[in-house]
Amino acid sequence: MTDKKPEEDVFRDTPVRYLGYANEVGEAFRPIVSPSIVWLSYVISSGYVIADTVHKGWKEYEGNTSKEATKNALYSMADTLLWQTFASVLIPGFMINRICAATQCLQRKSCNPVIRNRWMSTVIGLVSIPLIIQPIDHIVDEAMNVTYRKWVGYYPK
Repeated sequence: MTDKKPEEDVFRDTPVRYLGYANEVGEAFRPIVSPSIVWLSYVISSGYVIADTVHKGWKEYEGNTSKEATKNALYSMADTLLWQTFASVLIPGFMINRICAATQCLQRKSCNPVIRNRWMSTVIGLVSIPLIIQPIDHIVDEAMNVTYRKWVGYYPK
């Protein structure tokens, strides 16, 4: 009996995964950096999403000799693109943006100089990132299971 180790996914099981969170970091820093830095963070995250999408499609297609190889590769790519776009870019970016905006709103109403520190919303945004990742991933996964994946009959391995 051999214990075969599951193949490591470079985009999900290695530090490369953190590139997908670049836009969340950019949103956390939005109050203290140039808007072009925030946009750059979205370019990095989007590049990660595209790279993972191509990688998943290639893995599905590579070595597959069935007549369904191209169709399965396209389903895999569409699934990855949708999942990553929502779970890595859109929803987390929006959440961090709103957390930082709410913090700034509270700061404007405070007289305490510690609370009014311009770094406060950035720190709160950065601390929030690890707290929102798992719930968002789970929600997107469940939403895709009852929509796209159900409609096309494709569930990733």
